Amino acid sequence: MLVNVKSRLNENDIQELLSYSIFPDPEALQPVLERYENDANLWLFGYESEGIMVGIIGFELNDKQEMTITHLAVEPESRGVGFGRGIILEIIEDMHPVRIVAETDEESVQFYRNIGFVIRSLGEKYPGVERFLCTYEVEEAEEE
Repeated sequence: MLVNVKSRLNENDIQELLSYSIFPDPEALQPVLERYENDANLWLFGYESEGIMVGIIGFELNDKQEMTITHLAVEPESRGVGFGRGIILEIIEDMHPVRIVAETDEESVQFYRNIGFVIRSLGEKYPGVERFLCTYEVEEAEEE
């Protein structure tokens, strides 16, 4: 279940989950927290399973209902069992984006590919680090 956690930025479990998507610089967490706190266009949701916060997603949603994922993470012990996919599916259901884009590294690109994102290399955006643009066109639900 997705829960809006933007008002809980000072809680350790929220900061820890967010830190998993801010690699490798732990000092980058504070500016990210401040950005979520101060930017009304940024959303931050935690993903709860059996009362435990196991994942987090941060994103922007523009006037055209295009979503840009800024952060997505699942705590290490809960990875590989579908929580990441669940977060994406639930955010589609709740926020109704027409397109979702995310930029990621080689380590995470397969996750996006496996759930239907189209992957395009952005090349070496940082020295020795290839980045990828992941795009998902959301199909409209058919009216019954």
